[in-house]
Amino acid sequence: MKKILIVVDMQKDFVDGALGTAEAVAIVDNVVDKIGNFDGDIIVTYDTHPENYMETQEGKNLPVPHCIKGTDGWKLDAKVQTAVNKKAYKAIEKPTFGSTELPEYIKANYNPAEIEIELIGLCTDICVVSNALLLKANFLETKVSVDASCCAGVTVESHNAALLTMRMCQVNVIE
Repeated sequence: MKKILIVVDMQKDFVDGALGTAEAVAIVDNVVDKIGNFDGDIIVTYDTHPENYMETQEGKNLPVPHCIKGTDGWKLDAKVQTAVNKKAYKAIEKPTFGSTELPEYIKANYNPAEIEIELIGLCTDICVVSNALLLKANFLETKVSVDASCCAGVTVESHNAALLTMRMCQVNVIE
C-alpha cells in the first residue's frame, strides 16, 4: 500500500503570523517529526492569495490579509521547510480552503485502490477538514486519515468540532 502524506498550509501566517495561534506553534515539532519519519510520498499545500485579497469573497468574509503569494507569511514555517527539503515532495498552491487540484493530482498519479492518505496541518477546522472531505468524496474506498496531534484549529473548540465532523464522514482520526 502506497502512503501519501498531505501537509496542509503549514505557512508562517497560520503558525505565528497574521492568523497564527499558540496551538499552531505547539504542533510544529509534531509536524516536523511526522514528515521526518514518513515513508511515502509527500504533498504540501500552500494557501495562496493575490495582492487584491481584500477584494475577494474570502477577503470580505475574513478581512485579514494572509498568505499573499511571495510574502514571508506565504512561506512554510522554517522548521517545516527544513523537514520537507530533506524529502521529495509535490507542492500545490490552492486559492481557497479545499483544493480541487489535490484529488486531480492523486487520480493522475496513483491507483486509489493502492493508496492510503494522511493529512496534517492547519487549520483543522477550515483547510484540513475541507481537503479531507474532498479526498473522501473522490476516493470512497481509500483510507483517509488525519493526525490530530499534527493539526490545530482557529480555536480548540472548532478543532474538536472539525475532528468530530471528519469522524462522522468516515475519515480516520488518529489521536
